Amino acid sequence: MILPDPMLLSKSAGSPLGKRGWIYEVKYAGWRLVAGAARGKVHIRTRGGADYTRVFPEVVHSIVALPGGPHILDGEGVVLDEHGHSSFDRFHGRALPGRPPRPDADPVFFMVFDALMIDGRALVGEPVEARKEQLQHLLSGSAAALQFVPHAPWSHGRELYQQAKALSLKGLVVKRLGSVYRPGERSDDWQKVKVPGAVPPERFKRS
Repeated sequence: MILPDPMLLSKSAGSPLGKRGWIYEVKYAGWRLVAGAARGKVHIRTRGGADYTRVFPEVVHSIVALPGGPHILDGEGVVLDEHGHSSFDRFHGRALPGRPPRPDADPVFFMVFDALMIDGRALVGEPVEARKEQLQHLLSGSAAALQFVPHAPWSHGRELYQQAKALSLKGLVVKRLGSVYRPGERSDDWQKVKVPGAVPPERFKRS
């Protein structure tokens, strides 16, 4: 299966927090991953196009167990610490290319926030809220390595941002209601709102 490039975020020029017409997701500290499943086979690639299928077998096994197909999912690969927060350092230590993990390695979770295809039907032209609804249904009851990323409505944007600051999270992703998925493009329909000082940007180097 040929996997498309993921849609990219733009930096928020003016904060859309608390404005109508947007939804809000927690921004995780990990690597962007796109995963495809068809006929019992799974492929996982990074934003830069590197094949990491062998590196994350727990994610592969969870995706294989999903009903139907083919599916193409978009999300963030993370390692969670003892508080349930994503740890970039621990993920980077786990993401060793070209080989499976050691038995005592940290488990990787695939925090899935979008679907480009479900059961062979392309969803890129559908609104983000419709894609997420179908994705949530697909992941309902799935194995623990697959986690659906919920979203908050516009009215809860400022509250969610304050919670992200209090927990020293990376920030938020804000998405325009009604927006379609644009593979490989950077769009103002998806914006990142960072928590100041939460994570040094130079540490984020992807394959």
